[in-house]
Amino acid sequence: MVLVPDRITDILVKGEYQPNYYNPGQLFSEVHIVTTTDDRPDLAQLQRTVGRARLHVHNVPENSLLVSADWRRWWKKPLRDWAQPGVDLARRTKPQLIRVHGADWDGYLASRIRKALGIPYVLSLHINPDVNPVRRFVAPGLTESQRQHNAFFQYVEGAGLKNADLVMPVYRSILPYLERHGVTRVEVCYNILNSPYLRQKTDYSMRGPFRIVCVGRLFQDKNPANLIRAVAALPSVELTIVGDGPERASLEQLARESAAASRVHFRPAVENDELCQLLPGFDLFAVHTEFWELNKSVLEALLAGLPVVINRRHGPPVPELAGADFVRFVDNTTDSYREAIQDLMEDDAARAALGRRAYAHAQPNWSPQVTERKVLDIYRRFMRPPA
Repeated sequence: MVLVPDRITDILVKGEYQPNYYNPGQLFSEVHIVTTTDDRPDLAQLQRTVGRARLHVHNVPENSLLVSADWRRWWKKPLRDWAQPGVDLARRTKPQLIRVHGADWDGYLASRIRKALGIPYVLSLHINPDVNPVRRFVAPGLTESQRQHNAFFQYVEGAGLKNADLVMPVYRSILPYLERHGVTRVEVCYNILNSPYLRQKTDYSMRGPFRIVCVGRLFQDKNPANLIRAVAALPSVELTIVGDGPERASLEQLARESAAASRVHFRPAVENDELCQLLPGFDLFAVHTEFWELNKSVLEALLAGLPVVINRRHGPPVPELAGADFVRFVDNTTDSYREAIQDLMEDDAARAALGRRAYAHAQPNWSPQVTERKVLDIYRRFMRPPA
């Protein structure tokens, strides 16, 4: 059984799912996906996420009325009542293991199933909420209702994390958050990426314009405006930006009004299969991100052996990249991006060496084979025998 807080249809539309995402190694012959939304995804499209397994999708929608209530006086019974349909579902389907994606309503539901039925669950955590808060009001001077909202989700989150048989943060910068909350059953498990479509870049020679790809959601903390300005100053460079978000319109306008109007290409949505196949054809991967994470798009570029240019973020460095010689670090300024791009564009040997170092480091640490093997070992460790 897989518990998710997502609207699965949205992910299907973006083409972000990779084969066997919800059933790594096709370990299970039957998979029940439970979403805490009212979403009804297309089962035929979703089938690839579980391989040959029989697929079932269920809904246990979150109840926003519980959040707005003064839950501190009467939270136990309403939350238990909300979770009961999920507990009943698990009683009928008898899963050997529950996998939870994130510490949200789905994590609380897993904790209730475990308490009622003893079914083990492992929970993957994909952000550090102390750094990138979700379900939180963080502005100064919170109202009483906002404080109640925060307290509710802190409780729900804590129940999912503290009762899990294992918490699996997807990168090391999440560990301080878990340590602060006293969560000790922890193993870092990096995302399993798209093995059938990831390919190594073997030819670093330039053919035509110098081609850069930038992948990521387009919002303030991942805004590639300075990358666009740098490309505008380099006439023989083309930039493809893959992603969508609230900054897209302003970035498109910036590109149109720059000297790179015909050389900056926006692709709001690219299926992950296609993206992984395209990566080796680019000369460089460049990105701006202030997130304290080793995100999927950077991992894909490193695993493909692309030379990577990434900014030094404000705050502590990403642990996996601290002091790394397999990426080129820049400041988030036009001049710094321009200098790095120009250096790598003009020095074929340096560019190839950077890409090969990236590939050599990434394969033993983050290859799909390595990460899938670890997750399968964990699943086998905790799963119950078939009922």
